[in-house]
Amino acid sequence: MKIFLDTNVLASAFATRGLCEDVLRETLLFHELIIAAPLLKELKKVLTKKFKVPESIVKEVLLFLKEGTIVAKGCKKRTIPIKDTDDILILSCAIEGKADVFVTGDRELLDLKEVDNMQIISPREFWNMIKKS
Repeated sequence: MKIFLDTNVLASAFATRGLCEDVLRETLLFHELIIAAPLLKELKKVLTKKFKVPESIVKEVLLFLKEGTIVAKGCKKRTIPIKDTDDILILSCAIEGKADVFVTGDRELLDLKEVDNMQIISPREFWNMIKKS
């Protein structure tokens, strides 16, 4: 399965311990992780400013993600009925990368439930889904 983890999920996975870390590990081990340049840019900002992760570690995280994933290219903004234009671009990248599932903690995105046959679910819902299979 092709999985796109939203910025909030990846930031939590790298900066804290818990469910998001487990979701990232399981995705890397058993699925294909899709990323995109706008996601990496946003992740860098969140890790350095919100979580105060040192720049050297952030660089390692970004390099790690670039090497072990599929990078969606040519993320053209689509028409998606949400307010946050940054999220529209991230969702567009996930669609462009042909992700089956978009995992996020963002309530506005979760309320969509699905966009272009891509399921939008929370980290807990994703965890429950992969553990049932």
